[in-house]
Amino acid sequence: MQEPEEKKIALELLETEQAYVNRLHLLDQVFYTELMKEAKTGKTVPEEVVKMIFSNISSIYQFHAEFFLPELQKRMEDWNCNPRIGDVIQKLAPFLKMYGEYVKNFDKAVELITAWSEKSPPFQELIADIQKRKVCANLTLQHHMLEPVQRIPRYELLLKDYVRKLPPQSPDRGDAQKALEMIFVVAKHSNAAIAEMERLQNLWVVYQRLGLEDDIVDPSNELIKEGPIQKISTRNNSTSEKYLFLFNNMLLYCVPKVIQVGAEFQVHLRMDVEGMKVRELKDAEFPHTFLVSGKQRTLELQAR
Repeated sequence: MQEPEEKKIALELLETEQAYVNRLHLLDQVFYTELMKEAKTGKTVPEEVVKMIFSNISSIYQFHAEFFLPELQKRMEDWNCNPRIGDVIQKLAPFLKMYGEYVKNFDKAVELITAWSEKSPPFQELIADIQKRKVCANLTLQHHMLEPVQRIPRYELLLKDYVRKLPPQSPDRGDAQKALEMIFVVAKHSNAAIAEMERLQNLWVVYQRLGLEDDIVDPSNELIKEGPIQKISTRNNSTSEKYLFLFNNMLLYCVPKVIQVGAEFQVHLRMDVEGMKVRELKDAEFPHTFLVSGKQRTLELQAR
């Protein structure tokens, strides 16, 4: 007799989970443990750096090895009397939020491996030594570290397929559908973690370009738009090159620095968005001009 399609997918989930737990074992019990042991001797790299590279991999490994994989194995052994996996995945789904931290940290971790491999030859040698082992299958540490980042999208795909192949009268339909919705929420959660990390990174770069002025640096600010602008001087009918940064709460009116050492711009004026008014001007001599007036002052500007 041919195996039903949904059972094939459930078996594929189990097989990939076994392989995944082996990969997590390699990351946590081999790479992390051995690098940490060396770090404690003080010869390779600070312990803090190793912790930053591997983030919360230990919790992820324990969860999959001690809870999810055994539950899945038990379920597949009983498949003939109880053909369902939806309820097990529902139990798994909330814990997958742990991945948010790992995913958010991933780019930073890869940067740290590169930077410290250049700085510390013993660190590089230890990683190279582990990578030569059979268990690594000729793949780099960075390659293995990518696996947890890709795992949640993999669950989503397999479960979608599983739900699609279930017969309409299957006792697992309701649970599997609910499990899929939960996994979908978690996938969005880890995407949100990445988006937030990118937002903060971009914000930090902007602050550096502005010379890190204390009263401006605030992680909750949101950069909405930035770009060059001409300031119109009505006194002598001329324009000069300026630059604007519009945040959710303020407009920074800046002057590009001629000598670009350190900051790229000097903040000339900071205007609160609250109470600010913008009015378009109809000026034949200066097209695309507008007036920005706030509590601090009024500016006549010309866009490109």
